[in-house]
Amino acid sequence: MDIYDVFFYLSLFAGFMMAFNLGANDVANSMASAVGAKAISIKQAVLIAGVLNFAGAVFLGSQVTATVSKGIINADAIADPKIVMIGMFASLLAAGLWVLISTLTALPVSSTHSIVGSILGFGLVAGGPDVVNWMKMVGIVMSWIISPFFAATIAYLIFTHIRKTILFQKDFIHQAKKWAPIWMGLTVLLISLSFLYKTPFGKNLHLPFLGSLAIALSISGAVWFAGRLGVSKLVGDPEQGAEAVEETFRKLQVGTSCYVALSQGANDVANAIGPVAAIYLISKEHILSANAEVPIGLLVMGGIGIAIGIALLGHKVMGTVGTKITTLTNTRGFAVDFGAATTVLVASNMGLPVSSTHAAVGSVVGVGLARGFSAVNFKILGKIVVYWLLTVPIAALTSIIIFSLLKWACI
Repeated sequence: MDIYDVFFYLSLFAGFMMAFNLGANDVANSMASAVGAKAISIKQAVLIAGVLNFAGAVFLGSQVTATVSKGIINADAIADPKIVMIGMFASLLAAGLWVLISTLTALPVSSTHSIVGSILGFGLVAGGPDVVNWMKMVGIVMSWIISPFFAATIAYLIFTHIRKTILFQKDFIHQAKKWAPIWMGLTVLLISLSFLYKTPFGKNLHLPFLGSLAIALSISGAVWFAGRLGVSKLVGDPEQGAEAVEETFRKLQVGTSCYVALSQGANDVANAIGPVAAIYLISKEHILSANAEVPIGLLVMGGIGIAIGIALLGHKVMGTVGTKITTLTNTRGFAVDFGAATTVLVASNMGLPVSSTHAAVGSVVGVGLARGFSAVNFKILGKIVVYWLLTVPIAALTSIIIFSLLKWACI
């Protein structure tokens, strides 16, 4: 067994660890608001998110992924494949450690930014500043601003609209019968477009924009029509009617959360498994490649790691995002999910850098601000922002230390 084989087997451990941490931390994006609004229990959220993240990773995850550098460094400028292999392993380990620490302190961070920071660190040591794509790093910094503020604005506007058109109306039951089907249709439209544009499976269909829009509009139109029939059963008694309105939005919220969980598994598994595939390619072929085939076995491993992470530690970050920033109801939780999902879809299609973690937290804050500054726990929010700002530098520093030690010991 040579050094290449050793690092491949070590990378399996590091990749599984990263997948575990993805599940433990990023699950808050998909299920935290549903738990906070008491639409589902934590146990139900863990089960649903675990199954859907696994399904997304295995059945919808990309089998060909850009693995070597995430666009942060030019790996081709580093002549020795062995150096890149050690660097990718160090990056996985460093990113996994930071996300684990953040999870144990119950604070949400961006796993993608952790990987980015780790790769930046090893790249600076291995090839110097010239191998770093500094414009890409500027985009990452921009995402700290774009994601939460954009999501907060959308969630604020959505919840404000729901309050004015339904909750604050004297004839709110009549208004709910009018507006709830529209929100149902818009939710399905968002989910359909997100599925076609954000998941690897949808991208592989290569549908033209008008074709995708026609499919999404057809499905959402059918849901709108069915929704009109469903909400016609809302009762006229104000107290029971209020409960029925919240129940309607509870179903919408759970549906949106389930989609986000499925999409997360499809998109985020590459953060953990992509570098492992790159290390495998280097260990077997001793060559560098911008893209690498991802065997189905690695996707399964990533899916299992994500599911176990959700089951064992997912409740920590879920509790912070869902209950500690602001108080959520079903209508508020729906606005949170809709705002976060819309942010990820719109920003990514505009070519703007976006973090789903930052979008989820931003949406929660936006809904809280719709009820006034006193409704938001700025102490918790401040801690979260500090961890966001520390993610890239700490991941980079940790990667530098691990990479330097491994390089000294192995080369």
